[in-house]
Amino acid sequence: MTDSDPALHLPGTSAAEHLPPAYPERAAHGTAPRLRAWQEEAIKQYLEQAPRDFLASATPGAGKTTFALRLASILRANHTVSQIVVVAPTEHLKTQWADAAARAGIRLNPHYSNSDGLGYGRHFHGVAVTYAQVAMKPVQHRLLTENADTLVILDEVHHGGDALSWGDAIREAYGSAKRRLSLTGTPFRSDDAPIPFVQYAPQGDGSRLSLTDYDYGYGRALADGIVRPVIFMVYAGKMRWQTSAGEEMEAALGEGNTKDITSQAWRTALDPSGDWIAKVLRAADRRLSEVRQQIPDAGGLVIATDHAAAKSYARQLREITGEEVALILSDDAGASERIDSFSAGDSRWMVAVRMVSEGVDVPRLAVGVYATSSSTPLFFAQAIGRFVRSRRRGEVASVFIPNVPALMQLAAELEKERNHVLEGPKSAEEMWDAEAALMAEAEREDRASSELEEAEFKYQALGSDAHFDRAVFDGAEFGGYAEVESEEELDFLGFPGLLEPQEVKALLQQRQARQARRSANRQGLLEHAPERAEAPEALHRTLGEQRKLLSSLVGMYAKVSGEPHKDIHTELRRVCGGPAVAQASVTQLQKRIELLRRRLRP
Repeated sequence: MTDSDPALHLPGTSAAEHLPPAYPERAAHGTAPRLRAWQEEAIKQYLEQAPRDFLASATPGAGKTTFALRLASILRANHTVSQIVVVAPTEHLKTQWADAAARAGIRLNPHYSNSDGLGYGRHFHGVAVTYAQVAMKPVQHRLLTENADTLVILDEVHHGGDALSWGDAIREAYGSAKRRLSLTGTPFRSDDAPIPFVQYAPQGDGSRLSLTDYDYGYGRALADGIVRPVIFMVYAGKMRWQTSAGEEMEAALGEGNTKDITSQAWRTALDPSGDWIAKVLRAADRRLSEVRQQIPDAGGLVIATDHAAAKSYARQLREITGEEVALILSDDAGASERIDSFSAGDSRWMVAVRMVSEGVDVPRLAVGVYATSSSTPLFFAQAIGRFVRSRRRGEVASVFIPNVPALMQLAAELEKERNHVLEGPKSAEEMWDAEAALMAEAEREDRASSELEEAEFKYQALGSDAHFDRAVFDGAEFGGYAEVESEEELDFLGFPGLLEPQEVKALLQQRQARQARRSANRQGLLEHAPERAEAPEALHRTLGEQRKLLSSLVGMYAKVSGEPHKDIHTELRRVCGGPAVAQASVTQLQKRIELLRRRLRP
């Protein structure tokens, strides 16, 4: 379909034809006069099939809002529907949808509340509501839908599975709608909750896979120049903390540790009083300064785990920049206004907890710091989606992340398209095992809670440090260990803010080669320069390998000294610190290994 297609020039759509251009300048709040190729293709497919239900998945920044409102305008113009209902995840997005709809000639009431009954104003074409609002009075919303031929637009429809009551309420409210258009940038969930009005196809293993009617993933959008390429700046470092049992732990991010040790090291890295987050915030601000040389209004976003951390990060950024920082807290009545103000301005930084992780359109965001402990594919995809919205060709997004295996895998698989999988029915034995496991876990948590209240000790971050570890782009890794504020780190932070994807890769390869030459020169090994610079004490072994090596060395030392293995382990703990071998980290085991090696040398 082209712009000359009569289906796109039906009466009633002219308001959408006189909007600001979408490319190279982005149209305001998700509307555009000329459709992108994927939008035309999706609308053509919809009009040919005329389905009651249609699920469109498009990567954040691709233009789902424009697609949905143009289709809604067409369906109103040809009298398929007369009423439009938009269901959004947040109050902020209700207003955003209403503003976008007005530019497309559709008047939506974003202030409609459940107390208004079935009336929302005769001059409106419909309403914008939230999923929570519908869940409170599903029968009222069903009656409102049945008052007229209705198109229901379910924005970020995967939220319909957030709670069992929400899914049931949405089905109750919109089960009788004439047409339903479901939109998502992430057509999958991290659980088994089914998404309302989404079809699932049975698979050979008994599971069910969600079926998307039209899909426009990040990979396609990047190839089309619609979204920005994302470079992940990965930072590692050594962490120290005290466990609730009083043991002092030490571990480096990126080591092959247990999930528990990795989680605690990650928590320590994000501690607002530690050096790791302070150094990463400074590095991210330097990157933002570089970007703003070519994109003066470029902004940065720090996504924090909780309110206390967000407030602390905002204070640190104020000290770093000397400027005010937009602090977005979900329980703050003025949060939506601050988001709008930041989006329209040119200030440097915004810090938020979760409110801007999805759906909020701030196209000038170019630098991000992923300072949250969430590692679900859904949340990660939504968070990174805040930085990929492109306004002109060549814009590059930079996101700073800790070297945590779960995040590294998600960063490497950014372009991977996903569907929502519902697990198949479990056998009676599997269900019994699952129930037993849940009961055991609950009992462990109860015991742990009571022990924690009675314990003399509690978790406490003791110290952290940061170094640049690598850059990840298009699934490939570039560069290596570099001290913060060194030439090597600044090389990777200082590339231009406007680059084509192929230029990004070439520049990263160039910076990697330069770093390797510097490292080789320092070591006097220019003719054998490594591909990547390594940390002075690279810890590449897995936890299992370290334990086996330590056990072997303890055995060798026992033969030489005549001491029992148990006494040797006790002495190693006394000298090197840390818990028993089973609870120790790779870093702590490495210290014991090095001590034994020194003692075994002739």
